[in-house]
Amino acid sequence: MTSRQRRRAGTGPGLGLGAGTTGIIIVALMAALAVVCALSVLFGSRAVTFDQVVYAFTSSADGTGGTDGIVSEVVRLRVPRTVLGILVGAALAVSGALMQGVMRNPLADPSILGLNSGAAFAVVCAIATIGLSTPAQYMIVALIGGAAAAILVWVLGSIGRTGATPLKFTLAGAVLGSALASLTSAIMLPRADVISTYRFWQVGGISGARFNLMAPVVPMLLIGFILAVFSARQLNMLALGDQMAAGLGVSVTRARAIAWAGAVLLSAGSTALAGPIGFVGLVVPHAARIIVGSDYRRIIGLCMLIGPLLLVASDVIGRVISRPGDVEVGIVTALIGAPVFIALARTGKMTEV
Repeated sequence: MTSRQRRRAGTGPGLGLGAGTTGIIIVALMAALAVVCALSVLFGSRAVTFDQVVYAFTSSADGTGGTDGIVSEVVRLRVPRTVLGILVGAALAVSGALMQGVMRNPLADPSILGLNSGAAFAVVCAIATIGLSTPAQYMIVALIGGAAAAILVWVLGSIGRTGATPLKFTLAGAVLGSALASLTSAIMLPRADVISTYRFWQVGGISGARFNLMAPVVPMLLIGFILAVFSARQLNMLALGDQMAAGLGVSVTRARAIAWAGAVLLSAGSTALAGPIGFVGLVVPHAARIIVGSDYRRIIGLCMLIGPLLLVASDVIGRVISRPGDVEVGIVTALIGAPVFIALARTGKMTEV
């Protein structure tokens, strides 16, 4: 096996860091995630001191009595918001890594491959026809739309004697995404009421987090994470090329199907919970590759740290710069992710997948 093949199979280093240095970076990322989670609980529409946060977690009050709303503010609003940020950030990052591995395309992510367009199209259709208006309704419809788009991309990418190939998947996702985006615009333009309702979901955010809304989707995300971990070794083999992977005993179609299923569960679930949030699934896997190399077992693990760190930090930034209002996290991730992605591309740091 050549050095190039070793890198593509996951044995090549990212920055050439030793195990000790990589461990220090992982510990630093964990510490940074803990810090931004604490900041997420501290900062909001009203000033809350550390002592008040401690009281909110230790008091048995329900936040409606003498606590002046502190318990309700912290526990009922900010904690679910932080938890949702962790879940969605990890799900989007891991989903992006899986899609890039399946497609062998460094630009693959849920938005580019049509999943977000499928969710958006379903939401717009439901708003226009049945008057969709509640977060729970958005979640169900977006989940169905994203999953349906993913299945359609798989079917279109598998047509033909050659079966499923990365190029066909990418083309199918791009074409389907463009078509659904056009149809979404065609439905919205004549309907001002649809545009008014849809625009709040379209931005992508976690400000409406509630544990009861998250609960139905969490099992699906857990299954997606399990499939991602299970697929990591197969993705390393697929990076060598279909023929080489088959020669090493990997069922190429089965490996792609499992990884794709995990990516769909994670991306559709996160889109259902928080709307279409861009750049997390695109940028985070590249950042992970720079640190740990091309081994998907390490990439997926690191994505579970960097994704939540980026999303929760973006949410905190959005709250700080516009207090007492909020800038939705989807806007902040775009403002952060776009320059980072351009910098990676210009400096040649977008490593092969």
